[in-house]
Amino acid sequence: MRTCVGCRERDLRSALLRLVLEPSDDERRGEPRVVADVRASLPGRGAWIHPTSACLELAVRRRAVPRALRVAGPLDLTGIRDHLEQPGR
Repeated sequence: MRTCVGCRERDLRSALLRLVLEPSDDERRGEPRVVADVRASLPGRGAWIHPTSACLELAVRRRAVPRALRVAGPLDLTGIRDHLEQPGR
């Protein structure tokens, strides 16, 4: 059982999408990006969310993703939005 950082409901791990920070390739910029860990096997701390736009928007509004990943400042979640909008995911 995991808790969605958007709606705060507990659900099975298989029903949630894991979000992780991917380190940046260029250390000068130093901006990690959030990626969808579809297999739930990437290393590092993860945040779990229902794979819906509604839960993602709740998480953004609550600033829950950076808090769950223990990073300071806002994160760019456009890659996650694009992933959720893909047909057949």
